[in-house]
Parts: sequence; structure tokens; C-alpha cells
Amino acid sequence: MNKSTGIKKKYFRYILLAGAILILFALYAVLRFGSDPEEIKRSPPPYPPSPVIATIDFDLSSLRREAPGSDIWTTTWADDGNLYTSWGDGGGFGGTNRIGRVSMGVARIEGDAEHWKGSNIWGGSNPESDEKPFPGKAVGMLSVDGDLYMSVSKQDVWTVGKMAKSTDKGRRWISSGWDFELQTNFIDFGKDYEWARDHFVYSYDNLDSQNLFLMRVPKDKIMTREAYEFTAGLDANGEPIWTGDPKKRKSVFTDQNGVGWGVRVVYNKAIGRYLLSVFHGSENGDGSWGIFDAPEPWGPWTTAAYYTNWIDKKPKFCFQFPSKWISPDGKTLWMIFSGVDIYDSFNVLKATLKLKTAAESSDLKK
Repeated sequence: MNKSTGIKKKYFRYILLAGAILILFALYAVLRFGSDPEEIKRSPPPYPPSPVIATIDFDLSSLRREAPGSDIWTTTWADDGNLYTSWGDGGGFGGTNRIGRVSMGVARIEGDAEHWKGSNIWGGSNPESDEKPFPGKAVGMLSVDGDLYMSVSKQDVWTVGKMAKSTDKGRRWISSGWDFELQTNFIDFGKDYEWARDHFVYSYDNLDSQNLFLMRVPKDKIMTREAYEFTAGLDANGEPIWTGDPKKRKSVFTDQNGVGWGVRVVYNKAIGRYLLSVFHGSENGDGSWGIFDAPEPWGPWTTAAYYTNWIDKKPKFCFQFPSKWISPDGKTLWMIFSGVDIYDSFNVLKATLKLKTAAESSDLKK
């Protein structure tokens, strides 16, 4: 073999090695970060632009993170002025994935959005109550007439649930049996439900992977499964038709890109709009989610914001704007959210709404 042939074979081996490295790197990128084709297939937002909200801006420098290893954080504003919240799979405030870890716990949040303190009440690290939490995951949390209610899904059997009630701000809980097939994500109607539209408590659940339905129950019968009614479509005037038969329930919200779990809805009283937040995409999301608004709990919905890989591609979910942390003019909001990796925690972030002018809203209506 001459010298020229040896050099060619040597460089050929280098080329093959470089090619193999590039293929391995590409495979790693796909597994680690996801593939672009999945994003290309994603459809546009499911609803037209909001006639009221022009933009929503998040101040990432305001992000504060506590309770590493604990997620979900469904929250309500109680009559004592505090927020009450439930987390899953962690030790809550002062805990970690190992320290104080419980399947589900309850905590109290004192203070305003910029100066708050979290304390464990039921479960977690150094809780105030000595009662041992029962297993499950809290889907919804609600304060009505001074009492706390918690909608709970059975661990790993998410379509089976129970309703729990506390008359002492979360230290002791009484619950139904596992006789609820509902995941009741309650609408946040302000302090102790004081902005409620009527004597009913309203909430949402997933009809399937692309749809949500709405339900209601008299506020004095929250623990009674048979008292719940479901939307069975809208009448000619756009008003909901109610039925007690869950087999007849119909969607009030649809997104072909997927409707994830952990939907959150708050009534922003100052602007007279309901804000619905939910992730879309894969089973636990890929950092993609949307904010939608409507004049009524059943719609018609419009799109306030729609994100793909918000901040990054790490899954994030349970985006909630507690009514306590919404400014009197409705334009400054603080959001609680969680997710995986660094977002597997209690995350608080400032958001600012820019509202449309009368002329801009009028143009959209034409």
C-alpha cells in the first residue's frame, strides 16, 4: 500500500467517526429537547384574539421559587385573608422531595404577592396539624362561608375522586368515600367566594384530551355528588343547558392541540372577564400553554395568549392567578405555577395585562 492510499483511508476513518458523532448528537438532541416536526404539526390557537386583552407580559426577574420537590399548588383565598393551597409529592414549605415528603399536603400563604410566607398545615415538613394526610392529589381548592373544600383524585386512578372539607382552616379534614368520578377545578371567585354570580359553585373537568366541560353545585351541597349538574350544550340564546346526567355533558372549551390537566380559572372582576389557563401538547406538556378569556364561565372563549415552549421546553402546568394577587384595576397579576425539574416547586411570577382600546375592540368585532 502506498503512502497516498494510507492517508486517504486515515481521513476516511476520521470522516466516518465525525459522522457517527454528529448522528449521536442529533439523536441526543431529539430525545432531550424534542423534535421540531411535532411543533410544526401543532395547530394555531383554537379561538380568535381577545377583544379585551392586548398582551400579557411576564417579568422573569420577579420569579421566586420555594418548596422544591412539591407541585400542583391549587389555591383559594379564604375569609381570614390568607391563601390556602395543596401540593403533591413533596415536603411543602421547608421540605424537599425527601424531607417531609407526603402524597398530598396543605399549606397557608400569608402576605401579599411580593412579600409572602408559606407554612405547612397538614402534612409535609413541620406541619401545624398532627393528622396524617390521606393519599391522593388535590385537583381543586375552595373557600366558601369560611370552610375549605378540596377535590381529590385517587393516586394513579385519576378518574376516581373524593371531596374533602375542613372547618378549621386545613388542620382536620372529613371526606366522602371515593365516590366522585369528577376532578373539580373550582373557579376562583375572590375572597371566600364573595364575587359568586349566584348560589352555585362552578368548576371544570376534562371531558377528554381536547375538551373541558363545566359543572355546578349549590354551595351548601358541595360534598353531595348527586347534587352536581353538567353543561349539556347551549340553548338558542347562548345560555347553558344543565343536566344531572354526566353521560349528557358537552364541551364548553376545545383545543385540538390538547387540553391538559390542572386547568385553572379566575374571575378578574375589574375587567369583567374569566381567565382560563391550561397547558397543551404532550401528556405533561412541553412548556406550551394558553390563557383564554370569556365574559361567562361557558364562553364564548377568546385567546389572550398562546405559548409554545414558554421559557424553555421543560413541562409546566397548573398556571393560576390567585384573585387575592390581582390589582384593583385588574392589570397586574401574580401567577403561581409548577412543573418538572427546576419548576417542581412553588413558583411565583409577576404578569402585566395591557388592555385594548375601545377602537381596537371595535375593530375585532367587525
